[in-house]
Amino acid sequence: MSETPPPDPAPLPDSGVSDVSEPEGRPSRRATWLAMGAVAVALGLIWLAPGINDSHVDEASNSAEADFPGEPDDVKATGKNAPLHFTLKDMNGAEVKLASFKGKVILLNFWATWCGPCKAEIPSLVELQHEYADDLVILGFSVDDTVDKMKPYAAEYKINYPLLVGNGREDVQEAFGPLFGIPVSVIIGRDGKIAKKHSGIATKAQFEREIKALL
Repeated sequence: MSETPPPDPAPLPDSGVSDVSEPEGRPSRRATWLAMGAVAVALGLIWLAPGINDSHVDEASNSAEADFPGEPDDVKATGKNAPLHFTLKDMNGAEVKLASFKGKVILLNFWATWCGPCKAEIPSLVELQHEYADDLVILGFSVDDTVDKMKPYAAEYKINYPLLVGNGREDVQEAFGPLFGIPVSVIIGRDGKIAKKHSGIATKAQFEREIKALL
């Protein structure tokens, strides 16, 4: 029996307007929709319950990938030139040019501190950045967090890759989108082309397999 694909994340409102002016401490409407999408993806992966060992998880995820290659928009992104012309600030205020990483494998991870599935991916991303430091750069694009929230979070989870400030940068989200929820990860080859787009949480084994194929 084939694996049942995760349910579609909740759609984002088609307003084209940033909600960054919401009162501090209260999630923006955009954040609320992204959170709903993240919850929907997490519910679709409820079978990843405690007590299932890694081999069973990897076997199930391999089967799911074979039967369900991804969201249609994710599949369409494969093979396209990645929009690497953007320059963003990292959480320390330094300018980061995405194009400067061309020649390495790039894993661009769209996330937020309030996103549970995003938090579940972080240990795998930290390990991958450590293990493939010479050939891989992981970039964490926080969709709407302030720097004040990002810095203690990065310290708590020992994040060893750059965290980019995406608050107010809907242009970047749209260029790599559509994003119906988070996490979303875009894997870009050395040639600057998109090799894989994941809408939803992915295992370390999935990421590693896709990274190795590009080395």
